[in-house]
Amino acid sequence: MAISFEFGSDNHSGVHPEIMKAIENANKDYTIAYGNDKYTVNAIKKFKEHFGEDIEVFFVYNGTAANILGLKNVTNSFNSIFCAETAHLNVHECCGPEKFTGCKLVTIPTPNGKLTVNLIKPLLVGFGDEHMAQPKVVSITQPTELGTLYTSNEIKALADFVHKNKMLLHVDGARLSNAAASMKKSLREITKDLGVDLLSFGGTKNGMMFGEAVVFFNKNLSKNFKYIRKQGMQLASKMRFISCQFYEFLSNDLWLINAKHANKMAQLLYKKVKDISDIKITQKVDCNSIFAIISKKYVPILQKKYFFHVFDDDKSEVRWMCSFDTKEKNVLDFANTIKKTLSVK
Repeated sequence: MAISFEFGSDNHSGVHPEIMKAIENANKDYTIAYGNDKYTVNAIKKFKEHFGEDIEVFFVYNGTAANILGLKNVTNSFNSIFCAETAHLNVHECCGPEKFTGCKLVTIPTPNGKLTVNLIKPLLVGFGDEHMAQPKVVSITQPTELGTLYTSNEIKALADFVHKNKMLLHVDGARLSNAAASMKKSLREITKDLGVDLLSFGGTKNGMMFGEAVVFFNKNLSKNFKYIRKQGMQLASKMRFISCQFYEFLSNDLWLINAKHANKMAQLLYKKVKDISDIKITQKVDCNSIFAIISKKYVPILQKKYFFHVFDDDKSEVRWMCSFDTKEKNVLDFANTIKKTLSVK
């Protein structure tokens, strides 16, 4: 029996046909390399339409690079970076932040993946003390690694707090499109307008083949990033194949259409499984992921047909994710498989 990868990750999805067409169109001629091409110029213009004229944008291959190189550009090796214990920055970047920034990563336990002023405040110590790491950046993920959303007020409160302490606010926005779709707000309204200083903006999880962007909302913070990107091995010679994707992604609301669909499929799956007695939904379903606890004995049975990740083995907490190309039929089939499997005692 073939295994469906429909609910493993939005990284498992394919490439949206319009994105693929954009890549094909960019492949028809010669052009200058390293971003000195019309595709990159047009993509940057498109970013400014969404986020404002007074920004700087740089394209990289992946989200790990966007996070690490962006943070490296605004920190010194004697600084500290604060993030949730569950943050991708901490769990899934193979110590890359520590290696490339030299900074101390201060991780904070949270019940729902969200940092708050009250959680961070007691840890902000040592300002001016040469014996201690100097606090510099608070990094949050929107939506979080647990699928939850920061409200606009929560992000604004964090931004005001870090700025008061002469620090910066970074957002890991690998799924920012899903957040904006859920909140019914523009990309700018949930980032720049709330005081975010630096954004890692993702496209790969929402229909692109590859490519992420580092967005500086304060141009002064972007100084020297072109050198950092080159040293970080993320300066694409044929950058047009990243840029053309972003141009298409940010045109005609493709980013929003894709994100809305992924979110809608997650809501459908949630509605179909939430009342099953042997399932406990552990987090609010805000975007395109569902976290649930089910008995360990059922996990391998379900995984024979549908691949998904076990998020916490001790609790038998699993994660089911939907993508821009998740099909309603597959959601319903998966929900029925879960019901039938869990009904067998």
